[in-house]
Amino acid sequence: MALLRSLGIRRLHRLVQPVDLIPSISQSFQYCMSEGSEVLPYNSCSGSGYSWIKHSAHGFGYRGMVTCSYRISGILGEPGRDESVVTSLKVLESGSNLSGARLMSTMKVPTGARQVSLKVTMLSPGFVYEPYAPREPIPFWRRWFTPSGWRRTKEDLILEMKSAYAISRLRKVTGYAKKIFYEHAIKLYKQINTMMANGDTSSLRKLVTEKMYSTLKNEIKRRESMWSAVHWELIEPIVSIRTLRARMIALDKNDLDKSFVQLTIEFTSKQRFEAYDSKGGVASGDKTNEVLVRDIWVFERSLFHPGAEWRLCARISL
Repeated sequence: MALLRSLGIRRLHRLVQPVDLIPSISQSFQYCMSEGSEVLPYNSCSGSGYSWIKHSAHGFGYRGMVTCSYRISGILGEPGRDESVVTSLKVLESGSNLSGARLMSTMKVPTGARQVSLKVTMLSPGFVYEPYAPREPIPFWRRWFTPSGWRRTKEDLILEMKSAYAISRLRKVTGYAKKIFYEHAIKLYKQINTMMANGDTSSLRKLVTEKMYSTLKNEIKRRESMWSAVHWELIEPIVSIRTLRARMIALDKNDLDKSFVQLTIEFTSKQRFEAYDSKGGVASGDKTNEVLVRDIWVFERSLFHPGAEWRLCARISL
């Protein structure tokens, strides 16, 4: 038995190869940028401003927003020259490698403009990297004494290494502490659900990413079309909270501080809910009963934006 276990461990060791713990922008964000992107500066004279970027992610119909700032580095033209249309201006990511993602724009610039560079700052990647899904448990004998078990063990080990690496980078850059983060996560969980119940979209915008804001706003509109008001209440303290997954998305593989971290958090709590029709009658739920609810939310934070805060970027349904 000891000999078989030793042979199994050696086989597993040969299977485990060095892995890339974080995706680069060309691996993970590339599909969110299409070839037909359009940049619309609103203040080309002052040399700085914000632009909307419309794009569609391969088959997803995604429409997102990033913040762009640009500067006119030189106006060297001669008087009397006609205005020219500068085409195919590359959008340059500041310190980032956008390999495979071509962003082209067409815009009018003042007479004789020689150079116009765009410096892009992402507010959010706009997607969840490796969304959490529960892994089916396998028996001990299969894990250690079969080729499929060794492959599964390798996959599980890589997933754990990615989470550990993301947490270590988060701790190094931001001083992350689990207890403090959990307290903040519960506060966000309560605030966002309360705002959803009250239909407070203006306050909700500050706590979620742009893509998530669009999703939640549509949910509020659908709910208001059915019910005139709702009552939602969180029974504190919550039953449990735990981290299911941590991931890091790097914009530049040579500068890991230019990254986003996503933490997948599971909340188990008791809640009260009741919905009312236009006449004030109870249409659904019962606020006198406590219901056990399990939610899986993904929180995201930038490691390079000054004053960055945690925001909800997705909810996962299992």
